Amino acid sequence: MASTLTDTLALDGGPRAIPEPLPGGAAARSLIDEREVEAVSAVIRSGQLFRFADHDNSQCTQFEKEACDYVGVKYGLIVNSGTDALICGLVGLGVGPGDEVLVPAYTYIASAAAVVAVGAVPVIVECDESLGMDPADAAAKITPYTKAMLPVHMQGVPCRLADLLGLAKEQGLLVLEDCCQSIGARYHGRVTGSFGDAGAWSLNYYKVITCGEGGFVFTNSYPAYERICFTGEPGLPMWMKDNYGDSFGWQGEPFSFLGLRSNEISAAMIRVQLSKIETALGRTRAVKHAVLDDLDPAPRHYRLQHQDDPRGDCGLSLALICHNQETAHRFGAALSAEGMGTGAAHREGFPDRHIYRYWDSILNKRAYHPHASPWTHPAYKGRVEYHQDMCPRTLDILNRTLRLGLNVNMTAAHGQQIAAAINKVDRLI
Repeated sequence: MASTLTDTLALDGGPRAIPEPLPGGAAARSLIDEREVEAVSAVIRSGQLFRFADHDNSQCTQFEKEACDYVGVKYGLIVNSGTDALICGLVGLGVGPGDEVLVPAYTYIASAAAVVAVGAVPVIVECDESLGMDPADAAAKITPYTKAMLPVHMQGVPCRLADLLGLAKEQGLLVLEDCCQSIGARYHGRVTGSFGDAGAWSLNYYKVITCGEGGFVFTNSYPAYERICFTGEPGLPMWMKDNYGDSFGWQGEPFSFLGLRSNEISAAMIRVQLSKIETALGRTRAVKHAVLDDLDPAPRHYRLQHQDDPRGDCGLSLALICHNQETAHRFGAALSAEGMGTGAAHREGFPDRHIYRYWDSILNKRAYHPHASPWTHPAYKGRVEYHQDMCPRTLDILNRTLRLGLNVNMTAAHGQQIAAAINKVDRLI
């Protein structure tokens, strides 16, 4: 029997499963309106652009309180980037020269660069089909010098957090959760970042909420919080004395390191963005749930990304892990023709910014100064080697993975169309 037009791929002349272009957009960035404009304008009109001019009432202080309440932690500091949030978190936990930190092979270079910045050595760990750190490979790469792990929740999806936290507890490791791409994600009901010894957000333009550029680091440990604050502001004792007089005391000894503080304009904008986060994530989650609910329960050519808690992620992306690379190429091309643009997580010759093999400065062990290299520091007694093919499982999985982006301007109806396109391609290729 001849196939009908609806049983024909768009690549072969059939009608597109998604007839109209899908709306573009992001998360809370796509909800920017006059509220952000007015908040920023009010700060400029006030002339109070420095957080320590009136510390208790500053925009920075108010954001820190609101964000800590949102995450469910006690202490937090806004800084000027997600990378600096990671640096502060590592210093806060006492990570430094002589230490190794486990970092997943699939993350932005900032995760590893922050480790190098504090004088420690990143140990690159394979990822599994959660597209996060593989607990088994993490266990295999622990040495006497391993002090901490830095699990990353990529593209809004929590990693295998329970297994990694169990490993950390068993081995006595500290945990800094990199939530830079997963602000607001939940893991069995709790906000990511609240599980580890500290957590970090990025407030970059591409993140869930944004003020253009910024970061937030948080913890339940007051000693760690003090160290975080000293890391972010070398003049902190002076400013706090100006605000509170001689009555303000420190539990630890202040030290000077970096100047990473944020500003009142950024903080004013991110406060408004934070107030919109549940609206944004409610929309993206609704789209993703609509896709998942309509997908064929037994796909032929792919598996979905593993998730311990499928309903907890941010709903910003959907990952299809095809059974082999050839299928991934054909599936991606056919899906694009149906109206759903896709991006391969990795393919040979395509420099995905989130894959370890393109971290040239890390793989080549380059620090800002030869005498500041963590790999040759006298305190470091281990030995770590890197090369572009050192994580073959990660590369294999990413070469077979298709990423589909979702956003706040899509609706459940769009999600159903996306599912129909995936089902059609899976049935016909």
